[in-house]
Amino acid sequence: MTHLSRRGFVTAAAGSLLVSCGSHGGDRAQGTHMTPRPAAAPSKAARSHSVPVRLRIAGIGVDTPVMRLGLAPDGTVQVPPITAHDQAGWYQNSPTPGQTGPSVILGHVTVGAYGDGVFRRLDRLRRGDEVTVRLENGTSADFTVTSVRTVAKAEFPTEAVYGDVDRPELRLITCGGPRTGDGYRDNVIVFAALRTTLH
Repeated sequence: MTHLSRRGFVTAAAGSLLVSCGSHGGDRAQGTHMTPRPAAAPSKAARSHSVPVRLRIAGIGVDTPVMRLGLAPDGTVQVPPITAHDQAGWYQNSPTPGQTGPSVILGHVTVGAYGDGVFRRLDRLRRGDEVTVRLENGTSADFTVTSVRTVAKAEFPTEAVYGDVDRPELRLITCGGPRTGDGYRDNVIVFAALRTTLH
């Protein structure tokens, strides 16, 4: 598995928000031209940690498998498919949960004709709420929500979300705010910090 340079990761991940918040029917065409193809660079640290396979957020009733998301052929970041059994997706070029840095998990708020998405209640989370990520090796990483922000996509805080941090953190991202003709105006971003060591 290859991993992006920090600059490539920030650029690609920021663009993915525009894609994941496209039309409620799941059309990825919205915003794909805004994401350049990032340069890839290997990362030994990320490969040495177990990947996430399940996400649980008891406070809003989320208990979902986690799929891996990479890059689409056009160089944009993939998003979870629009399906009846919606699930969250971990961007595999971000740190694994529990590793130093911001691990990024994306999910839909709606999934077209199938109704509500897995992150439909993400904006209801509050500071102090708990998030648990189960890893492939059987351990878990427990996070505590530090803040929840709803921001206009035009004002997305790229550096705050994807920039370097000196501890393990988690970002949960979906769409929010009023509906527009091709999706949603805003993004909902949950910031969380590791609460315990892996167990």
